[in-house]
Formats: sequence, structure tokens, C-alpha cells
Amino acid sequence: MIEKIARSHDAVLGYRVVGDVTREDYEELVPAVQAVVDEHGRARLLLDLTDFRWEKAEAWGADLRFGEHFRHVIERMAVVGDHGWEKWLARLAEPFYAQDAQFFTDQDAAWDWLAE
Repeated sequence: MIEKIARSHDAVLGYRVVGDVTREDYEELVPAVQAVVDEHGRARLLLDLTDFRWEKAEAWGADLRFGEHFRHVIERMAVVGDHGWEKWLARLAEPFYAQDAQFFTDQDAAWDWLAE
């Protein structure tokens, strides 16, 4: 499940990813990101993966299409978590999902970096 974080504003979107991600989650995420891109020409994205468990196989295609479609307009992606694999995921995000990606253990620091 992907939940929008209330602190989202303007071209900065934040989402808390909880449990398993499904294809339906992308059906909500993609239009939300597209609306921000349509309005601002770009987006900055925070993904809090602290409570993330796994992405269902049915969602893998949607995940890849998301990256292919948005990687040139997502200026920054902040990955928040408390596991080593999340840091690795942030490195992987840069060439496939965003122009710049960073890993954070503190959500406030991630928001600050996105706002710079």
C-alpha cells in the first residue's frame, strides 16, 4: 500500500510505502505524479520504505514503466528507511527513476534535501 504524506506540497510529493506494493498502488501513484509534472514540469519524490515489505510480481511491469516514464522529470528522489538494502535501492534509483537519489534514515532530513 502506498499512502500520500500530508507534508507533500507543490512539486514535492511524499509517500509512505507499507506492506506489499501492488499494481493498483501504481494506478494511484502514476496519475498523482503526472499531475505534479503537468503543473510544475518536474517532481521531487520521497518514498518512506520503513514499513515496506515487498513488491508483488504483478506490480513489476508498472514499476518499470513508472521509471521509464518519469526518470527524466523526477529531479530528486529521497529514499527513507532503516535497512541497508534501502540504501542500495537509492543508488539503483538514480539511473532508472530519478536524476538524483539519496538515502536517508531521517524523514525530516529527506524533506529538507528535497526542498533545497
